[in-house]
Amino acid sequence: MTNESASNQIDDHSAANPPSEEDRIPDPVLQSFPVRYAGFWMRFWAYLLDLIVVGSIGRLLINPLFRALDISLSEFNMFAPISIASAVIFYLYFVLMTKYFKQTLGKMVFGLKVIDLKSDKLSWGTVLFREWIGRFISATVIIGYCLVAFLPKKQGLHDLFTDTTVIHTER
Repeated sequence: MTNESASNQIDDHSAANPPSEEDRIPDPVLQSFPVRYAGFWMRFWAYLLDLIVVGSIGRLLINPLFRALDISLSEFNMFAPISIASAVIFYLYFVLMTKYFKQTLGKMVFGLKVIDLKSDKLSWGTVLFREWIGRFISATVIIGYCLVAFLPKKQGLHDLFTDTTVIHTER
């Protein structure tokens, strides 16, 4: 058998037997146990806890600073300083926690983790799009979050755009 025919035979074999779903997740730690995708309710409770954390951070940082600088805390419109500062804290929290830990505090409490289905590391582009643009789109199009309940990999609209999902971590 020549090298070329052996190569063709290997290519035919790999095309006939594509890797299983678990083989596609590149993180070696994840391959040591079956992957359990996090469903809608687990992600919902983790998100509610994150909202409490973000709100607390905002009140601890923004309120004293704004009072010291005599900036209004009672003005509520989209371009009010309090609204902009709150949005910055909200997005920084989700972007930085997801990039550096693959989890927010809410996900940590509930044993959840964000993974990229194509690589073992979340890139800045993936995290920024998922947590900033994707989250905005999912919140605008309400069905974006509801998709988690129906898709096999439990992905929201923002996960579909970035090819990520949320899984249970083993404790």
